Amino acid sequence: MRVTTAFNRMLSVPGASVAGVAFGPEGVVVELRLRARRLHCPCGWSSAARYDTSKRRWRHLDLGACRLWLTADIRRLECRRCGRVRTEALPWARPGARHSRDFEDVVAWLVQRTDKTSAATLLRCSWEAVDNIVKRVVADHLDEARLEGLYRVGVDEVSYKRHHRYLTIVADHDTGRVVWVAKGKRGAALEAFYAALGPERCDQLEAVSMDLGTIYRDATRRRVPHAVICFDPFHVIQLANRAIDAVHKSTGREHPHGMPNRDWRRTRVALRAGAERLHPDQHELLNQFRRQRHRLWRAWELKEGLRDLYRCIDPSFARAHLKRWITSATRSRIPAFVNLARQIRHNFEGIVAAVERDLSNSRLEGINAKIRLIQRRGYGYHSVDALAAVIHLCLGGITVTLPTQR
Repeated sequence: MRVTTAFNRMLSVPGASVAGVAFGPEGVVVELRLRARRLHCPCGWSSAARYDTSKRRWRHLDLGACRLWLTADIRRLECRRCGRVRTEALPWARPGARHSRDFEDVVAWLVQRTDKTSAATLLRCSWEAVDNIVKRVVADHLDEARLEGLYRVGVDEVSYKRHHRYLTIVADHDTGRVVWVAKGKRGAALEAFYAALGPERCDQLEAVSMDLGTIYRDATRRRVPHAVICFDPFHVIQLANRAIDAVHKSTGREHPHGMPNRDWRRTRVALRAGAERLHPDQHELLNQFRRQRHRLWRAWELKEGLRDLYRCIDPSFARAHLKRWITSATRSRIPAFVNLARQIRHNFEGIVAAVERDLSNSRLEGINAKIRLIQRRGYGYHSVDALAAVIHLCLGGITVTLPTQR
């Protein structure tokens, strides 16, 4: 068997055949010959006329302990659609790349599972090459299709750097995929997402989940006023816990007579705990407050009543239950819960909508945890674009097919 025939079978380079093989100090150099005579621009336009020809080489997957290089004469064409001279599209490499498509797919598969330095060390390439490869692979897979069929989305921010540097993350509730990453925690970052969707796809949006902040709420009301805004239950209960802390702090040492100071210090933990997670000794502490009609008992009751909205209340009765809770909190004459009732009343529709539609930002919180893991394993990223590319690669539903799986 000839060497060219053996390499044709081993490499299986699409759209080309092996014309020659050379062994040198830099590794194995395989010369390719294109099968197609017609030139194709990366934009899709084709022509039979060439502008000029030059030789180029690409790094391919290693052949054992030797580096493997692909070389070929590539042509340029004057594209009428682009209005300029461009290099023809090649079936074995992405436009502008100096690595083969198989090599880049292996790099992307590794980056989905480990840090860039480990991938660069394993494949014997530079860290900058891995970074550029990730950006090209993401750009190749990231198309308008990810924005199709969006009906329920969630938006949240995640810190990527000190001094309040944030990314705005938008994810699809139905698939769990990240569909948008933008720099900053502001309305313009979310409005750019709505602008990318376009009027027709914006009309398909039914619900948007978010926290209780006004930044994303105002942008959503401006761009998609018909979409239902759902406020995350976690942030609502967080407000109730803060109110509990304020009541406990304001009470100070005015604890029931005969209660040891050690038990009083443990009272805050019992007050923040849910009714289903109380230990017997915590039950006894709360029972002391109940028997003496202490305001801490009333505060704990109000907190649990708000939790019942998400635990055991039928969604069809959520509106009535929350109205009764607001009335009880207002009449409690506990300042922290009176202020909380005012906040709940102001955000009433969004809180009820989250219960009725069974939506929360828990999926976004899970995505944020994965983003922090991506940052830790990479020991940080030198730019926002590099981090956004890895987020799309790992959490955007991109499936990288290895050469051995084809």
